[in-house]
Amino acid sequence: MRLIPWTALVVVLVQGVPPAYTVKKVGNSVGRFANATLVRLSEFLSAGYKKGVRPVKDWRDSTTVAIDLMIYSILNVDEKNQVLTTYIWYRQAWTDEFLVWDPEDFDEVKQVSVPTANVWVPDILINEFVDVGKSPDIPYVYVTHEGLVSNYKPIQVVTACTLNIYNFPFDVQNCSLTFQSWLHTIKDINITLMRSPEELREDKSLFMNQGEWELLHVLSAYKSFSLDNDDYYAEMKFHVVIRRRPLFYTVNLLLPSIFLMVMDIVGFYLPPDSGERVSFKVTLLLGYSVFLIIVSDTLPATAIGTPLIGVYFVVCMALLVISLAETVVIVRLVHKQDLQQPAPDWLKRLVLEKAAVLFCVHTKRRPCSLHHTCEAGRGALPALPHSHQRDSGGLLGGLGVPLGALGVPPVMDNILQEVTSIRHSLEKRDKCREVAKEWLQIGYVLDVLLFRVYLVAMVAYSITLGTLWSVWQIV
Repeated sequence: MRLIPWTALVVVLVQGVPPAYTVKKVGNSVGRFANATLVRLSEFLSAGYKKGVRPVKDWRDSTTVAIDLMIYSILNVDEKNQVLTTYIWYRQAWTDEFLVWDPEDFDEVKQVSVPTANVWVPDILINEFVDVGKSPDIPYVYVTHEGLVSNYKPIQVVTACTLNIYNFPFDVQNCSLTFQSWLHTIKDINITLMRSPEELREDKSLFMNQGEWELLHVLSAYKSFSLDNDDYYAEMKFHVVIRRRPLFYTVNLLLPSIFLMVMDIVGFYLPPDSGERVSFKVTLLLGYSVFLIIVSDTLPATAIGTPLIGVYFVVCMALLVISLAETVVIVRLVHKQDLQQPAPDWLKRLVLEKAAVLFCVHTKRRPCSLHHTCEAGRGALPALPHSHQRDSGGLLGGLGVPLGALGVPPVMDNILQEVTSIRHSLEKRDKCREVAKEWLQIGYVLDVLLFRVYLVAMVAYSITLGTLWSVWQIV
């Protein structure tokens, strides 16, 4: 049965017009608003409405607010301050039992927009709010003739989020947005989803995915909790799962570091007895230091942890230092061999025999150029006949007979002395060459062994990091 306002009954009693034809004239609008349906409907809805009262006729009934969330864009992820800035489209709807009308009385108008300030709005907030974003003000809500109020608005959300940067730049972040009534308990305001959790999870229709971050899905979970085991509150938590696109960081951070480390490995193929290897590796170390200074501003920084890529850069720097130290040691072994003492027997047995055989290192190598006396004369003179050899005392062939007594001219005596001196120099040179050859062989074997250890360590480290980053990228 439809109720007729008392103003319409007065018109009926005075003019005798049937009620069915006068109910549409409800309201006090005059002048240019006399026949405006929306004006009459607005006056009808606002007449006696109390926006400070929860819109239920029976106070025991709970007002159920259906909410929905759509991610439009990821504006900023601040790892240092642990803050996430997103732009979302937020929707909420509830039933207002005091905003109900019959469309037949108002020219079949079934929904109308009314100012938000004139109706009751639930006090549902986001718990993780840390700052007020630049959100546009939407001053209206839609109301249907059945009392369903729809409040749709875009919001720039600045929320606190625990960001885990250990996997940077292959990290996946899970930030939550918790909606709940700040004051009302579940007896007054309850929260539900406007759509099913499956539809909410897979909906990416509005997301702008041209930025650094990619939206994976949005999960939802409903929970009721109590602070004092008496009054329970309802909350709806949305988990926004996003993943960073690593291409920019791979090209600008990982590839230059990989190239420098590859060049360090190539540097081991320079001869160990040349000074070019030391200068080459020092140049690489300086270049890597400049590279770290440049990328230091790109890496995220937090007070609670360091990303794995930062550890990777530090380890690469340490490997370059170890490589340079190994080169210095090897160059010291093989440089100026003529000034060194003969190699100890235990060192030759350990390196040239056991280690070389164990690691299949070929020890045959042509000796490099020698220094000082070792560089004097590469052609060996033929040995003198035994009968013409002269000892250091100037006696002939061990007979103890002076050359002058045999009638040998003094010129021949001088020639034999010079030849003997040359022979002693050649013997000394041969001995020096043997010492140099031993140290060259030891340095060569040690260089190969240390290079293999260095290469194995670098390959194992690279495979471990590559596997971790591949798994994180797939997940």
